[in-house]
Parts: sequence; C-alpha cells; structure tokens
Amino acid sequence: MSTNTDILTLSQLLSPAFPVGAFAYSHGLETAIEEGAIADAATLQAWLLDLLEFGGAQSDAVLMNAAITADAGAVDAQARAFAASAERLMETDLQGAAFCETVQAVWGLDIGRLCYPIAVGQVARAMNLDPELATALYLQSFIANLVAAAMRLVPLGQVDGQKVQTALRPECEAVAKACVGATLEDLHSCAWLSDIAAMRHETQYSRVFRS
Repeated sequence: MSTNTDILTLSQLLSPAFPVGAFAYSHGLETAIEEGAIADAATLQAWLLDLLEFGGAQSDAVLMNAAITADAGAVDAQARAFAASAERLMETDLQGAAFCETVQAVWGLDIGRLCYPIAVGQVARAMNLDPELATALYLQSFIANLVAAAMRLVPLGQVDGQKVQTALRPECEAVAKACVGATLEDLHSCAWLSDIAAMRHETQYSRVFRS
C-alpha cells in the first residue's frame, strides 16, 4: 500500500524540476507537428493515447516494471536494443544518466548508468515504492512533458494542455495497473508513425528539441 511519503517521493523524482533535462526532448513530437499530423488538442490527445496504448509510453512502463523484479543490466540492454532510432536511444540514455547521478547525489543510491525507465524502476525497488503508483506517475510525467512541448510548438493553450492531460489520466492508470509484474516477454510496440517521426527528426532542418 502506498503512503503519503511514497507519493511525495515519487512526485519529487518525477517532477519537471528533477534535473533529467526532459524539457529538451519531444519524442518525435516536433516532427509530427511540423508535418501536420498534430495541429490541435484533439490530434495531440489521439497521438499521446497511441503512445500509451501501443508506443513509447507503454513500452517504458513495461521496462520499468521489469527492472523492479529482474536483473537491471539485462533489462537495460534490452531497452537500448529496443530503441527505434538514434535519438530515442539518446533520449532514454541521457535522461537516465542524469536521473542516476541525481539520486546518488541526493539519496546516496548508486545504481550505475541506466536508461531512464530502468533507472526509475531500480529506484522504486530500492526505496520500496509501490510499483503501480510509480508507473502511473511516470506515465503522467511522460505525457505532461509532451503536452508542454506541444504547447510551445502547435501552439496550444495552457487550458487545452491541461484538458488533454486530464483526459489521458484514466489511461495512465490503466496502463500502470496492467504493467505491474511485467517482464521482457511483455515488451512490444507498434506506434509506427511515432517511430518514423523520431527518425525524421534526426534530419529536420529547424529544431527546438533534441528528439
């Protein structure tokens, strides 16, 4: 059972203020907006829902939970091999490295250098945090970061951004619940347009974000 301390700890770990540099990455969203696939709140919500059900958000949730119960090194190696593009690998690697460095500096936890979801899973394990709650807040943070990117690029108003986040909250909860106890056997992804957008972003002429 989660406690108030768990909630506060996870809120800190997954806060926009936690120095992982998440604001610098758009997960291919920048290209999707540039090419017109995302033009308003409705198309943004549909894109993010696909990520939660079939794409990077869902696979991150699986990897995170696998890292809670399995060997982190093996899960991390799979996560790196599973990255669909060079920028996706850079995104998860650099955010994970920053996360690992910060938790060591603040809490004294030395978990090495791991991809972002694996690092979060390892910290959840070390701190005995509720896996379902940790996953739900990870997914909410994932979605919030992309909504913030869309607010800058579409552009999208702050109220519309909050409406999108609110609409996707039940899916964050559902994915988190379904992924508790997940293993690498559950890892899959079929959000092809998102993967292609991430690949195209590597050669996009004008860019604000690193991915």
